[in-house]
Amino acid sequence: MKYNKIGKTGMVVSSLSFGASSLGGVFRDINQASAIKAVETAIEGGMNFIDVSPYYGHYKAETVLGKALKGIDRSKYYLSTKVGRYGKDGVNTWDYSAKRATESVFESMERIGVDYIDLINVHDIEFADLNQVVNETLPALVELREKGVVGHVGITDLQLENLKWVIDRVPEGTVESVLNFCHYTLNDDKLLDFLDYFEQHGIGVINASPLSMGLLSNRGVPDWHPAPKSLVDACRKAVEHCNAKGYPIEKLAIQFSTGNPRIATTLFSSANPDNVANNIAFVDEPIDMTLVEEVRDIIGNQQRVSWANS
Repeated sequence: MKYNKIGKTGMVVSSLSFGASSLGGVFRDINQASAIKAVETAIEGGMNFIDVSPYYGHYKAETVLGKALKGIDRSKYYLSTKVGRYGKDGVNTWDYSAKRATESVFESMERIGVDYIDLINVHDIEFADLNQVVNETLPALVELREKGVVGHVGITDLQLENLKWVIDRVPEGTVESVLNFCHYTLNDDKLLDFLDYFEQHGIGVINASPLSMGLLSNRGVPDWHPAPKSLVDACRKAVEHCNAKGYPIEKLAIQFSTGNPRIATTLFSSANPDNVANNIAFVDEPIDMTLVEEVRDIIGNQQRVSWANS
């Protein structure tokens, strides 16, 4: 496992890290015992960064994660969670007010069973009034940082332009990291266009969804996936090509997304301990760059545009 720094935070994290959304049953029903074992497997395998949110499973993911972390030394992992997106009884809710953000941090610590959060993020700012994020949400989190309740402050979003918009409008050092997903994968590398900007501001970069929400997997995409049919079909051909080579596309995708040292870490999520162990093993193996180019050719340059911006 390789380790990289998240900007100027001082956190040195594994290139592959654990996204806990699956613990909330976001993708499918889970076995809680297996989910807890998945977290343990991640830590044992050298993954030292865990990301969660009260939104995942409408608080369930944080609760299950708390059970998993109960017997694990706090010094073995960095913990990241979020504010802004919530839900109850199957209904999603959003609240980016300073009051709710502050309350949410303490609620998350109670659910997870910790007294300190290493990184607190404003979750999916595309759903917020960006001016409120600038003038209310982030100042509330900075206040918690100054009080020592949280270590560092970040923002997350699918739209890279939104991340830049907010960073341009807050005091330097307010935002210490960004979390972006589906933009550094075999089929979409738009994140590269923004790395210079983030680095100029001393901001660490966290990548997520190396399988592009199922596009780069044998399982395939869920019905709600936003990719156009042409891209889904192209990725399916790439999957079949990798299978014919005896090299699962999941392995190639994980290796590709974790291979850029300018990106601190890449999050993936699984409640299956065997999947966690396999992905850790993938990172330690050399990548087949010839196959990378073959896959990218199959998907096609015209298909690698940032479909997720639509």
